[in-house]
Amino acid sequence: MTDSPVALITGGGSGIGAAVARQLLDAGHRVAVTGRGEKRLREFAESLGNPDGLLTFTGNAGVYEDIQSAVDRTLKTYGRLDTVVANAGHATHDSIADGDPAGWTEMVLTNVLGPALLIRASIDALKETGGRIVLVGSVAGFVNTPGNIYGATKWAVTGLAENTRRQVTEFGVGVTLIAPGRVETPFWDGNGSLPPGHLLTADQIADSVVWAMRQPAGVDVNTVVVRPIGQPN
Repeated sequence: MTDSPVALITGGGSGIGAAVARQLLDAGHRVAVTGRGEKRLREFAESLGNPDGLLTFTGNAGVYEDIQSAVDRTLKTYGRLDTVVANAGHATHDSIADGDPAGWTEMVLTNVLGPALLIRASIDALKETGGRIVLVGSVAGFVNTPGNIYGATKWAVTGLAENTRRQVTEFGVGVTLIAPGRVETPFWDGNGSLPPGHLLTADQIADSVVWAMRQPAGVDVNTVVVRPIGQPN
């Protein structure tokens, strides 16, 4: 167990992050997850039987001190860090012409600054293990839609992934952008309803995340776009 890989996942108490955590724990990894809601993290850990290989940290993905603390505590407990998964994010589900700007700052800080902070806080540890950075983006980061500010944040994540790869590949660190289409997760809670048509499950996206993490040394899978059949955009 002391030699098993270690992953840190932001926004890991529900949805895609929780699905990734479950799959990694089942595969023998040690996992640390962060989230803003202490109750949600506690319930997630309890649902898994509070396994020894799971750490939970309450914190804000857009605050550097919180992310640095999570990285430091993970290293102190497990002694290494092999993968970070920048999964935390949310949407205001409004548009540039008629939306409420009050929610935009938090969305940008979480969706754009958050992944950058995680990379900065973890890169030294990932250099030591030849680790991997996984950024959870979105199809919205490849396809323009009218007034979509959330989509603009995910375009930024798409750019961040490649900009990061170009710097850290010389350190032996891999970078993968996972860009899901429509997924049935709590992401849609603020929208009032799920979008029409077939949706992917969080576990199906977790399959792609874990597949990218399991690539052999020297292989760097950079961009994975995953849509449900029937999603045209």
